[in-house]
Amino acid sequence: MKPYGIALVGCGTVGSGVAKLLLEHPQRLAARAGRPLELRRVVVKDPAKPRDPLIPKELITGNLREVLNDPSIDAAVEVVGGTGWARQAVLDLLAAGKDVVTANKALLATHGAEVFEAGRRHGTAIAFEASVGGGIPIIAALAQGLTANQILSLQGILNGTCNFILTGMSERGASYADVLAEAQRRGYAEADPTLDVDGTDAAHKLAILAQIAFGLAVPLASIPRRGIAQIDQADIRYSKELGYTIKLLAEAWLEPGGGEAGGDKAGGGDKAGGDHGGGQLALHVAPVMLRHLAPLALVRDAYNAIFIVGDAVGSTLYYGRGAGQMPTASAVVADLIDLAIGRGQLTFRSLALWSEQAHRVTLRPPGTVPSRFYLRLMVEDRPGVLAEVARILAHHHISISSVIQHEAMDGPDGDIVPLIIMTHSAPTGSFLATLGEFDRLDCVTAPSVYYPVGD
Repeated sequence: MKPYGIALVGCGTVGSGVAKLLLEHPQRLAARAGRPLELRRVVVKDPAKPRDPLIPKELITGNLREVLNDPSIDAAVEVVGGTGWARQAVLDLLAAGKDVVTANKALLATHGAEVFEAGRRHGTAIAFEASVGGGIPIIAALAQGLTANQILSLQGILNGTCNFILTGMSERGASYADVLAEAQRRGYAEADPTLDVDGTDAAHKLAILAQIAFGLAVPLASIPRRGIAQIDQADIRYSKELGYTIKLLAEAWLEPGGGEAGGDKAGGGDKAGGDHGGGQLALHVAPVMLRHLAPLALVRDAYNAIFIVGDAVGSTLYYGRGAGQMPTASAVVADLIDLAIGRGQLTFRSLALWSEQAHRVTLRPPGTVPSRFYLRLMVEDRPGVLAEVARILAHHHISISSVIQHEAMDGPDGDIVPLIIMTHSAPTGSFLATLGEFDRLDCVTAPSVYYPVGD
């Protein structure tokens, strides 16, 4: 059969991995695609820069126009990243009749509607398995393997940097700063790790998963998110004492029909149901306390995992390396094989993602979502403090599940003690309203700390 011509747009870590697979395993890939996959151009910013000697020098160019004007190129792999030059490059490639494979989660999360409409308009396809979960085939699982289901909830550890940091803090008692520095030395974290540790990277990925699982285009600003930079070693210890592990989770859960929630948001639940076709969707990115033996609590180091509940299949778990050169390249090349076969184009058209098709799913106001909460207050060790705290919680109709207060220690802060409270389920808005009141109490000596609890 006619070879399937491929261009790489970007040749950094992931691009080099894609080239490595294409050039080192041509027979294996040709057998699975039904025809040869041929790398024909590699577009880079600086063609003179030294590169992997595996890549033939004659393939390297600094001019995207050479790809746009080459009829022998069927698909382009965009691994530049960002939403500036990469966005325009993808639009130009689609307009030139090239199918596009991308690992760019920021582009899809912020410009998905524009990019997918361009693909439909020009009769081209977009594949993006590598944009979420690295080597974990989560896009294919949602778009194909679970397509008979109404997805009820999904929870994901979607950022390996954060999971590596939290694992080090929990298992070794190390500080956030020390484990972050180690993550940077190992190449798990960028020199500027902000987009990872503040939850933005996970929010990008959650927006993509929400589009596939629930058919809803979620603006990034509509996803409440908290990062991990403020997590204190004290809360790691207290969570352990209570039987929990703290993980940064990206969560989405559907309330069919838009009625009142039947359970807590964090932690999901294996609920069966009918063909809902509508309802309200709640979602967030935040550190969440999970029971020690919960599946996601056991995910260590830089690994990713996604826990999905469907109304027919029940609970499913997807686990693997969420980033890195070869895991991500594996997902990119799998998309190229799908496109070479013709399956990727059919999937693109049938899913109609980021389209104008009517969806009955709407966003649920975050404040109405119920959850249990962990609360830590640093308080004066004197009579009546617990009563003052309990009064505020009762005023907001929040009941206490358990309380921990250790004895005061000798020393300059000996009259200040941590008061740890676990609540029963309450609307998130009601709970958040208590925090400002706690911080204004004379007996509270530091800003309150809280985490949602998933059971």
